Amino acid sequence: MRRAITTLAALLAVLLLGATPAAAHGGKIKLEVAGDGATGVTVRALYQSDGHPVEDKVLRLTLTATADGGRTAGPFDLGPAAEGRGFYSSGAVLTPGRWTVVVTAADPNVIRAESTVDARTPQAAPAASTPVSPDATKTTTPETDAASGSGGTWWTVAFLVALALAGVTLILVRRRASPNASRRPTGRPVPTGRPRRHG
Repeated sequence: MRRAITTLAALLAVLLLGATPAAAHGGKIKLEVAGDGATGVTVRALYQSDGHPVEDKVLRLTLTATADGGRTAGPFDLGPAAEGRGFYSSGAVLTPGRWTVVVTAADPNVIRAESTVDARTPQAAPAASTPVSPDATKTTTPETDAASGSGGTWWTVAFLVALALAGVTLILVRRRASPNASRRPTGRPVPTGRPRRHG
């Protein structure tokens, strides 16, 4: 009997400890309102008792805003944000300037939060730079070819080839002229054949 009572007490303790977080998450909710760095508003829903985000349900939040000079914006319905559960986002709904933002929700009691945010013009994302190949940036003008190493080498080779051709041509001309010089007669001509008799 005593053993059964001890076991029952242990089970009750486990059940009570397991129900404590659920009871805490069923308490009051508070809203934290802030700007998103551009022209929108982000809201975070937390339980007041432990500061945990409200993840077990989706709240229906409404935003209204008033700017300096009497400008107004809203009401806007806020949807869950991609940052995680408990986060809500308005998107780009404000113009640049200082705004007093009020966010309300009914769960089932009315929850209200107010904050001052500075809306800023969103910065444009830097354009993706396309890598340029070296061939695309190289200009093929005679001046750059002559100034470049490859152009100088080409001119050197052409000069050497022309010089070699001139030398070969000169040698051939001299060889052709040498046989003609050796055939020139030196002194009196030598008669050939028998002398003619006079009768």
